[in-house]
Amino acid sequence: MKHFTLIILFIFSSISAINAQENDRIKVLDAATFKDSTQQQKVQLVDVRTAKEYTAGNLAGSLNIDYYKQDEFKASFKKLDKTKPVYIYCRSGGRSHKAALLLEEMGFTKIYDLKGGYMGLK
Repeated sequence: MKHFTLIILFIFSSISAINAQENDRIKVLDAATFKDSTQQQKVQLVDVRTAKEYTAGNLAGSLNIDYYKQDEFKASFKKLDKTKPVYIYCRSGGRSHKAALLLEEMGFTKIYDLKGGYMGLK
């Protein structure tokens, strides 16, 4: 019975996590939609990977704001316009999801996260 309860709790928390990934301020976009959106309009495009990852390959026109350097991360995002859309990506989607949640807390209202990250573009 104890194992059954743990399994039910695990399933419920997994479903909650999936639903929490996207809300009215944070949208997770597939690679094609993300690419089209960033090419067709002038957007705030941010790569939240490390400088080494960024140098190895990035999307043209993107800023590099390293998620792991939290003080610099917050200071850099404070310089961006919170009312304009911000498109973020990382290597595979984990950091950009965490960054999106942080940006929402900072007051950004239109956050677009690349599903699968930079690796998902290839």
